[in-house]
Amino acid sequence: MLDRLLDISTNFGVDTLLLLPVLIALEAVLSADNAIALAAIAQGLESEAMQRRALNYGLLIAFILRVALILTAGWVLQFWQFEVMGAAYLLWLVFKHFTSDSDEAAHHHGPRFATVLQAIPVIAFTDLAFSLDSVTTALALSKDVVVILLGGTIGIITLRFMAGLFIRWLEEFEHLEDAGFITVAFVGIRLLVRVIDPTLVPPEWAMVLVIALVFAWGFSKRVEAPTLDEPSPATNGKVPTIAELESRGGDRVADSEDPTPALPLQSD
Repeated sequence: MLDRLLDISTNFGVDTLLLLPVLIALEAVLSADNAIALAAIAQGLESEAMQRRALNYGLLIAFILRVALILTAGWVLQFWQFEVMGAAYLLWLVFKHFTSDSDEAAHHHGPRFATVLQAIPVIAFTDLAFSLDSVTTALALSKDVVVILLGGTIGIITLRFMAGLFIRWLEEFEHLEDAGFITVAFVGIRLLVRVIDPTLVPPEWAMVLVIALVFAWGFSKRVEAPTLDEPSPATNGKVPTIAELESRGGDRVADSEDPTPALPLQSD
């Protein structure tokens, strides 16, 4: 369906502007896995301010790399090695996620970054690896470079807002981070399949359906809030009664009295 819409216009005009809602919707759905991967990477920084700066600068560099990829796509796509490297990088991210130790307090898998400068290149090159799939798909649908550049710009803006939302959602939903990286694995496998045999690549509607199902599972369970009044081991898991608390209070008062007995008077 999208390829027919893109064939309506071959130049930037009213018809192209009418495609904007379609491009925004498509980028929002297909960028969900990318956004959650970038959000998980940004979570490796300590403060929210550092996470925002890393996303802003990282996606700015990612936008420059996307434009360069679109303008040189005719040359880049002649070499299947680029797609293999992109697929290997994405699958490596998935492997690191599922094999790394989890920070239970922050619900975070993966590396920690001491500074923003350490996270920026990881964010930029992660988006570039995803762009190998999205740009290839866009070129298959339309040869209009203006439309593809417009889609890439919308994708970067969408990514920034979605990644900011996912940073908060990752702390609220227990399975969301795992769901995101499962879809990242699908993108990596899709790139490898395209190298092996392009006719075996599943259509876009199938990818959208798979992403929707996986993310439905990701949003299915919220993180349980820790209870403030947890029973101490001394109570054996039972809540003490008022009488028991009063008796314990009396025992503490009695214990606080001086237990040292009076010394007897010595007789001459």
